[in-house]
Amino acid sequence: MKNLFFHVDMDAFFASVEILDNPSLRGKCVIIGRNEKRSVVSTASYEARKFGVHSAMPIGQALTLCPQAVVVPPRMQRYNQLSQQIMRIFGTFSSEVIQISIDEAFLDMSGMQRLYDNARQAALLLKQKVKEETGLTISVGIAQNKFIAKMASDYDKPDGLCRVAPGNEMKFVDAVTLNKLWGIGKVTRQELARHHILSTEQLRTYSVENLRSLFGQSMGQYLHYACRGIDPGIYQGEGKNHGISTEITFIDDMSTEDTLLQYLLQMSHELMFRCLNEGQIARTIGVKIRFPDFSCREGQVTPKENIYSADQVYEIAKQLLFSKWKEGTPVRLLGLSMGNLYLGTMPIQQELFSEQNEKKRKLEEAVLTMQKKGLEVFKAATLASTDKKENGHYKRKDDTIPSKD
Repeated sequence: MKNLFFHVDMDAFFASVEILDNPSLRGKCVIIGRNEKRSVVSTASYEARKFGVHSAMPIGQALTLCPQAVVVPPRMQRYNQLSQQIMRIFGTFSSEVIQISIDEAFLDMSGMQRLYDNARQAALLLKQKVKEETGLTISVGIAQNKFIAKMASDYDKPDGLCRVAPGNEMKFVDAVTLNKLWGIGKVTRQELARHHILSTEQLRTYSVENLRSLFGQSMGQYLHYACRGIDPGIYQGEGKNHGISTEITFIDDMSTEDTLLQYLLQMSHELMFRCLNEGQIARTIGVKIRFPDFSCREGQVTPKENIYSADQVYEIAKQLLFSKWKEGTPVRLLGLSMGNLYLGTMPIQQELFSEQNEKKRKLEEAVLTMQKKGLEVFKAATLASTDKKENGHYKRKDDTIPSKD
């Protein structure tokens, strides 16, 4: 039986949710973020993207490019609510759904062929069901490996569907072009150009040994596989029973502490609400950092105290980040994971359960409970600005308010 993967990406997810809840935003340039000095763009609508606005861009720069944009503060719990609804729909199509982040997932469809006439029909049914039940659109990429499926989902956005037939992987890579090959950023393209490599066809003329010599072991190996449409191992994660994780690959390498911390904060809230929704408790927090040369540093810790709130996850993740990353060093990918999971709502070691963290967890559980009852209540400022203290550490302003939408 041949492998078959769907990569599903929600179209401009945060912006699309805001437009869904507030139709007056439809057709406008919408930027999700905070109109503050150190804030960055979380997501931009496709109207704003036409002006060059993209995620992780400083808000000030985004508004310079697109001064007419409407800046909307993020509502992570609302996004998580819809994300989990969509993931449940994915689960009706595949027994193995690997959620990569709040707005994307791989579906292993290898054993599902007998249920559908063909892969394209299954993808169309999936898109239709998500649209009918949530009002949102998704883009689906279909291929024999995850690398090609991920690029295929981006090939015809928004509301796209692209299937790369077996044997056509190299043709697809050439059609994508070197400039849009996943994982090949601006700095790498400049380095390739220095060696007069301007296309995937030219890249394939170099042996893996030559590429390793020119670009280093990790990047050389990656380039050798990528230009041939072979999965370089872009995601080797396991299903949710082993842990949950999320990650972001930046369009441009990120090297500023503020930006990385804001995304780490967003990820902390995303994973905590996924844990709450699944009735699980994590004992281990992990951080993954991938650099432009595709080398990777990872760290994890199992603290003595039980993990019960997004604030705890963020504080632990922040310490891990600083232990593995030096400020100013470019980062290609940032990932966060929660592992060593067990079902339940009470800690294994009750004596290590602090009263302060208990209150924070009860607050987050209350928000989730009200959401499940259809009440739009959200924990605000998930991507709030971080205020640097004199000792160099960060504090976050956070409160809970009812949604006005």
